[in-house]
Amino acid sequence: MKKVISFLTIFFFATTVLTAQPKIGTVIPNFTLKNKLDSDISLTPFTGKVVLIDFWASWCGPCRASNKELKKLYAKYSQQGFEIFSISVDQNKTAWLQAIEEDNTKWTHVIDKGGLLANSWNVAYIPNTFLLNKDRKLIAVNLDGKVLENKIKSLL
Repeated sequence: MKKVISFLTIFFFATTVLTAQPKIGTVIPNFTLKNKLDSDISLTPFTGKVVLIDFWASWCGPCRASNKELKKLYAKYSQQGFEIFSISVDQNKTAWLQAIEEDNTKWTHVIDKGGLLANSWNVAYIPNTFLLNKDRKLIAVNLDGKVLENKIKSLL
């Protein structure tokens, strides 16, 4: 019985750790996902930029509304070193590509087909954003509006 309880305790702890959302102050490790052309895109080339990682989906109304606000921020700060790294949790690639076209978003888009990254980050809802500084350290989660803009300005 003690072995079973020990196993369950270790299993619960390991599962919790492996599916925990990244903590503020931690450096986000590299990951690689496929872009619109099925090419591998990793986070590493974005080191040295302020990056907003944005989990979203084509079918998510709040995500699509958020894209309008993100477009303004991207237009205003992309030349100063701000980048958006959008990670779609769509399962339908055609719908994902159509949403990118309709929303006219020009930043980096990748798809997390199967949701492996979203699950490992414990992304329970979308949109869900993670703001990284130039060293890929997580600075804030789920900021929006003026609070997000002010934080971006302070990091550039």
